[in-house]
Amino acid sequence: QVQLVEFGGGLVQAGGSLRLSCEAPGRTFSSYVMGWFRQAPGKEREFVAAITRFGASTYYAGSVKGRFTISRDNAKNTVYLQMNSLKPEDTAVYYCAASDTNYRTTSVYNTRGYEYWGQGTQVTVSS
Repeated sequence: QVQLVEFGGGLVQAGGSLRLSCEAPGRTFSSYVMGWFRQAPGKEREFVAAITRFGASTYYAGSVKGRFTISRDNAKNTVYLQMNSLKPEDTAVYYCAASDTNYRTTSVYNTRGYEYWGQGTQVTVSS
């Protein structure tokens, strides 16, 4: 079992920046592919970004590519999402997710690719 706790959400003006953190206590953090998803009111949860176990590869949704950066520090059991040039349409609850094996049969882009989820953190971008 993996517990995930997100930090760093809040209210920011359009064009501003936020950095989300997700901590996953435990010695096996580097065993997991990590991802960020978001869910706006009335919409389905959607993929934002993912990173492989040691950070060799990263993946982004087209809507955030060039503005958001995912990274991880396995020594701190933490994955980050740096969000720059924020837009009102980025407003959502952001979720951290961890994948042990599911991504191998589905995809890092799919919610079903992840076994473990955080509780979410609200990001609100005002215009």
